Amino acid sequence: MAFSFLSRLFEKELVVVSGLPRSGTSMMMKMLEAGGIPPLQDNIRTADEDNPKGYYEFERVKKLPNDTAWMPEAVGKAVKIIALLLTKLPLKGYRYKVLFMRRDIEEIMKSQKQMLIRRGEAVDKISDEEMITTYNRHLSEVLGFLEANSCFSVFFVNYNDLMRDPADWVPRIAAFLGKEMDLEAMRAVVDPNLYRNRG
Repeated sequence: MAFSFLSRLFEKELVVVSGLPRSGTSMMMKMLEAGGIPPLQDNIRTADEDNPKGYYEFERVKKLPNDTAWMPEAVGKAVKIIALLLTKLPLKGYRYKVLFMRRDIEEIMKSQKQMLIRRGEAVDKISDEEMITTYNRHLSEVLGFLEANSCFSVFFVNYNDLMRDPADWVPRIAAFLGKEMDLEAMRAVVDPNLYRNRG
């Protein structure tokens, strides 16, 4: 018991923003930045019509689990990691506070299609039903993994509700993170004009 307690004292804490693609993770990263938590990002993927306020990505995240050397740099910052890659994070040496974005699956599909169309990519390679099944399977696997590993603390943020009432969600997010944050600046980030793919 004492060994377990001491080992946790030396664990480093990471703030992680996660969820399925097009679920509001970039907006949450911007909210945290406005609130006072700097993002870990490399600006390789620049803002565009799909994410006019930026993607807030860090490319080396995509090399998990083979590349974890960047993780000490993420301590004290917020890092965006897509849902499926959460299962690739090391289970020792770190604790993770995960803000997990949930969004209506039909809106995710619509947003994803619009992004592919703007990029000139095919949108009919897989049916909507197959994609929804795949997404739900991924979610089930990831959420089961998070629940089974005590190094993860998870707070689910409903994107649809957040867009409707950011003032309700912002203090709850700050309370989960256990940090003094600029709540008004966070609330101001939520832009209804960017809620373009409604279910």
